[in-house]
Amino acid sequence: MTSIINGALLGLIERAGISVAILVEGLARDELLRSRLTRAEVLRQLMTLADSVGQVDAPARAAMPELDWSGWDAMRPRFASAPGAALDDALWFACESLVPATLLWLRVYQQSQPELFRMVA
Repeated sequence: MTSIINGALLGLIERAGISVAILVEGLARDELLRSRLTRAEVLRQLMTLADSVGQVDAPARAAMPELDWSGWDAMRPRFASAPGAALDDALWFACESLVPATLLWLRVYQQSQPELFRMVA
């Protein structure tokens, strides 16, 4: 059952990451931070991604060491913080660094370890 849950979580992580990448494509930091609707949706997707990362079990994390699990774990409380410079910085860092790197490594692992992404018993 754990492999099914991890597969589902990895799917959620990928979908949320792709959504963020699409939403921020071509946007400068100031444009993202000024856009109420885009910013809100990006933050929602990032929270989904970070919450999903937090539920992936230790063996699955160990099988994908290049993913920045601790970086995402550190972002979760930041995404829940009050509006301000710290949240702005966390939002932009995730969009510019964590999301692209996460999507890249997920693609690598989907090819090299497809069993991690299967949702079958």
